[in-house]
Amino acid sequence: MSQFAYTLKKRFVETYGKSILFQEERYYLFPTPEVIVNLSVDDLKKLQFTGRKAEYVIGIAKLFCQGELGEKELREMDYYAELKRKFLKVRGIGNWTADYIMLKCLNINEAFPIADVGIHNALKGILNLAQKPTIEAIEMMSKAWEGNEAYMTFYLWRYLYD
Repeated sequence: MSQFAYTLKKRFVETYGKSILFQEERYYLFPTPEVIVNLSVDDLKKLQFTGRKAEYVIGIAKLFCQGELGEKELREMDYYAELKRKFLKVRGIGNWTADYIMLKCLNINEAFPIADVGIHNALKGILNLAQKPTIEAIEMMSKAWEGNEAYMTFYLWRYLYD
């Protein structure tokens, strides 16, 4: 995840999510669909969302509130056969977003946002390459991680912050 994406998510969560104080440390919960659906595009633009991204976030929250998407239903779907296809049908969700949702929200071990620039930069650094690896090269490498791609994604992202 890029630094800007991280900052944007942090602003969003801290502005619209509830917080919990534990041992003098404040922790924020991601805002619920019911909170998000009541936001306007302008509310999110104030946090530096683009108009289009703001529309997507609010639209996806509406799908949850209307029962067209549900966490229990999503958790029961098979990653390859059903879940990714269902996400890709939603306006505003592409491959990276679908994989990110499965990785961070649904804890699906096979989720792997292979086109993520952070993953490419981490592999370039770890492998001491002159340029970022191609998607094809990453596909070959990732065969060794099959079934654990999400864990590898977290390790690769972590490498960028060390």
